[in-house]
Amino acid sequence: MSYNVTQKLIKDHLVKGEMTPGTEIGLKIDQTLTQDATGTMVMLELEAMGIERAQTEASAQYVDHNLIQEDSKNPDDHLFLESAAKRFGLHFSRPGNGVSHPVHMQRLATPGKTLLGSDSHTCANGCMGMLAMGAGGIDVAMAIAGEPFYVKMPKVWGVKVTGEFPDWVSAKDAILEMLRRHGVKGATNHVFEYYGPGLKNLTAMDRHVIANMGAELGATGTVFPSDEETKRFMKLQGREDDWIELKADDGASYDVHDELNLSELGPMIAKPSSPGNVVPIEEVEGESIYQSYIGSSANPGYRDFAVASKIVEGRRIADGVSFDLNPTSRQMLVDLSQEGHIANFLQSGGRLHQAGCNGCIGMGQAPATGRNSLRTTPRNFPGRSGTKEDSVFLCSPEVAAVSALTGKITDPRKSDFDYPTIKELEEPTIDTRLLDKPLPYEEAKEVELVKGPNIASIPEMDELPNDMELPILLKMGNDISTDEILAGGARVLPYRSNLPEISKFTFEIVDETYHDRAMEIRDQGGHAVVAGMNYGQGSSREHAALAPKYLGLKVAIVKDFARIHWQNLANFGVLPLTFVNEEDLDDLEQGDVLLFKGLRDGIKQSNQVEVEVKGKDKTLKLEHALSERQIEIMQMGGLINWVKNRLEK
Repeated sequence: MSYNVTQKLIKDHLVKGEMTPGTEIGLKIDQTLTQDATGTMVMLELEAMGIERAQTEASAQYVDHNLIQEDSKNPDDHLFLESAAKRFGLHFSRPGNGVSHPVHMQRLATPGKTLLGSDSHTCANGCMGMLAMGAGGIDVAMAIAGEPFYVKMPKVWGVKVTGEFPDWVSAKDAILEMLRRHGVKGATNHVFEYYGPGLKNLTAMDRHVIANMGAELGATGTVFPSDEETKRFMKLQGREDDWIELKADDGASYDVHDELNLSELGPMIAKPSSPGNVVPIEEVEGESIYQSYIGSSANPGYRDFAVASKIVEGRRIADGVSFDLNPTSRQMLVDLSQEGHIANFLQSGGRLHQAGCNGCIGMGQAPATGRNSLRTTPRNFPGRSGTKEDSVFLCSPEVAAVSALTGKITDPRKSDFDYPTIKELEEPTIDTRLLDKPLPYEEAKEVELVKGPNIASIPEMDELPNDMELPILLKMGNDISTDEILAGGARVLPYRSNLPEISKFTFEIVDETYHDRAMEIRDQGGHAVVAGMNYGQGSSREHAALAPKYLGLKVAIVKDFARIHWQNLANFGVLPLTFVNEEDLDDLEQGDVLLFKGLRDGIKQSNQVEVEVKGKDKTLKLEHALSERQIEIMQMGGLINWVKNRLEK
């Protein structure tokens, strides 16, 4: 039988289930990635589950999101994460070393391996011939403990790549074109696999850009073959010995087919406030901008910065524009400095920030009210930038740099100067100190966890009740993101290790009264929420499930869920249900009361449940997609309780 690359990776790591699309499979995980916005909870979960040491080939804890130290919360948590990495046997990347995804790509990513990360953009490392997936933190904690990762067997969406980029067009335009075609949920339960003659025109970092934003398509992952370009990249990083070739067999097939001709692409823009709201640049050309932002995990490569540097070299950015440079790693910052690119940015009037995620996650660099921000970041969900009424456009480094010069969104093909030709560095800096190595076990087990005053233990999780009477506390529409469920940014993320405090921000973008209303009835049985399509798109942050759970959320009923958030809800004992008849959402109102009867046995006996709407003579038909394993977890009140029960036996 002939296999494509995705099928080979899954087959080599399959420990439970069969490779039948839509059925649950368990995969052995070789590597894990955690970052500080999600990793703090992962480390607390490892402690709560009594885990002694990481059982993976390599696990790494990065500090790249919560870098602003306006008080003691973030630095305290950085010390906690460093101590936890030492205690549990993880690599550790300290503040300022860089964004997790490109650093992991440089130092640890290995063709043929699986990678699970508590960050939805972990899929970026699929550029290296890996099966790289984002998940909720507790799934990653389980993987660190040596447990399989359970996911629905995806279909494989083959994309044949042909041609090469014209001038002023690059990898960001390629992935934006895919989003224009398929939207933010078009690839749910699929892995994108890119193949074809055009791959020779995509560098490893170009592939990273495309794989990174596969998350925005709703994909389980994105996979590229491991070929000579992968080998070249690893050799430049001093890791050629870790390279293996991994390509599809002759005659391999795909469940879905697509073709991407690089030669036919032009500059693309994602308009506010969705990565799927993509149009050719001509449709928004001329709109004024306040900010132009270069960097993030979605454009992390040397070329991405160097081409912008050469565009602004000897020129001056427009008055009133904030031109923000966000290097993606300390290693990248050194290379850009040595090649004169940092000087170009500064002389043009740009602002240099530390290596990290920064404004991408709303950690500083928030745009002014009522002004447009042009960014090379992967997401532009409402309020993600840190400004509630933000207006964020997503684009390539070429568009961002040229537009910074003109002060308005500009088609770079109309520039009065030639397109800069950028050559990849023949001898880039190799900084092995971006990751501290794990301590030997005998030394690690003596390490004490350093807990600052902001760290609170995870509250006990109640078992799923059999009968419930739940008011609908929120009714929402389509494409509600995890940023809207629980915002990121400098106000919120410092409380990531303190569930009672972070819960105060829950759904504030949707309804500022939610927290107070939820607390009033939390001890009276809790509540439900209802919504439309693609509920929970975006970040993998499990706080978007944990915080509503803490506030008494028992059931979420929607038309359909984004993959990671659905799994996070199930992991923390919030029952995720979907409407059998989608039009039933229209008949529900905020304040309606839902009557659940015989629920514990009901979800075990059937994938459908009937729920009465109190006082309305109406019955809802709902269904779940939980496996037998997840039903057991749900009945126990979540994965932490399930693990404790197993360890006690």
